[in-house]
Amino acid sequence: MLSVLRNPTYRRLFGAQVVALTGTGLATVALSLLAYDLAGADAAAVLGTALAIKMAAYVLIAPLVGALAGRIPRRALLVSMDLARATVVLALPFVSRIWQVYVLILLLQAASAAFTPAFQATVPQVLPEERDYTEALSLARLAYDLESLASPLLAAALLTVVPYSWLFAATAAGFLGSGLLVRSTTLPDADPDDDVGRAGRGPGARTYAKAAAGIRLVLAAPRLRALLALDLAVAAAGAVVLVETVLLVRGTLGRPAGDVPLALGAYGAGSMAVALLLPRLLERGGDRAVMLWAVRVLPVALGLLALGLAVPPGPWSWPALLAVWLVTGAAGSAVLTPGGRVVRGSVRSGDLPAAFAARFSLSHACWLLAYPLAGWLAATAGPAASAAVLTVVALVGAATAARLWPAKDHEPERDHEPGRDREPKKTDQEPKTDRDRGTDPAPLPERSPRSGVRRSAGPSRSASRP
Repeated sequence: MLSVLRNPTYRRLFGAQVVALTGTGLATVALSLLAYDLAGADAAAVLGTALAIKMAAYVLIAPLVGALAGRIPRRALLVSMDLARATVVLALPFVSRIWQVYVLILLLQAASAAFTPAFQATVPQVLPEERDYTEALSLARLAYDLESLASPLLAAALLTVVPYSWLFAATAAGFLGSGLLVRSTTLPDADPDDDVGRAGRGPGARTYAKAAAGIRLVLAAPRLRALLALDLAVAAAGAVVLVETVLLVRGTLGRPAGDVPLALGAYGAGSMAVALLLPRLLERGGDRAVMLWAVRVLPVALGLLALGLAVPPGPWSWPALLAVWLVTGAAGSAVLTPGGRVVRGSVRSGDLPAAFAARFSLSHACWLLAYPLAGWLAATAGPAASAAVLTVVALVGAATAARLWPAKDHEPERDHEPGRDREPKKTDQEPKTDRDRGTDPAPLPERSPRSGVRRSAGPSRSASRP
């Protein structure tokens, strides 16, 4: 998996991602402590509202930024968003009102909603080979999992010598470090072969047309509609873990506060283990088989949790919870990590920013639904009822994904997207391709669903650029 780091451009991008994620993890701890200082017993409500604002920013802003991404140099966009995030974070220690926290969180997450889809759309242009891109996705998943484990430990160590307000300074340093790494990297420009919103329309009209086009791309392709159903199942399971862990460990099981990070660590450990194994699994089984198999595990795990919570706890309860969290993290990682491959294989290169932004926005809409649902049900009806309802949601997502994703859709394959014709029959004079040899197929020529103009989907033309 680490062989992909031999690419100097991707190595810098991955370093930027790791540094920024570490800072984000520190900010999560610092924000929790800030909320407690401002709201006391109502800190959970403050954090819940802040999380809802975060999801709303992702849902509303990401498609618009994805539409603008083709008009702004990629490096300039990423660096400017890192600078914006660092500036906002430095202002957080000085707030004295809860509404000020909400405003700054909105600005922070708006910048993140701009940064993340643009970053995601850059990686497949830097790594046009399918195997390299798959390894990059696994490394990215691993970085997220390591952040969930390492950042709280780093924050705990820092808090022994500095007040929590200094964690915001460390977060800003992470964003600045990310910006410097991106600034030192030559990135490919957006693919100019994009005909959305031309024909004399104004810049504003083109922006909204491209944002709508990105959402239409996601909703038009059967694979991408299935991907949204998969996101719903993962959000249902993830919301139970992230919202109810404290309640289950401290309340239901009556265990000490130190066991809370252990439970979350089991969730992260399962995700990390699968991220390491996933490149080989995808090479053997393909995206559809691996993702649909994994998503079926999620409602089973939640159902077992609901059943376990319906009976009095015993000595078995704690190891059982760790096992359920471990399996849930592993299954969620197997569903989420290949998502970038599915998006990349379903749209042409020029549409990648809009497609990634639309998928980013719509997937977070699933979390926007799951987070408050899990929290409200756990608070009013109890953790068992919450787990039972979210089991149904995950089951619906899994069943819908299996129904929407065509069974004959062999991965990785990009030769038959909605509204596109298959590759014309090759003549004897044409050179043989990887598809003719029976190896991992290269992308075949595609048609734009809007213009019908044929172009080659791979290797990306941007790969030849510095």
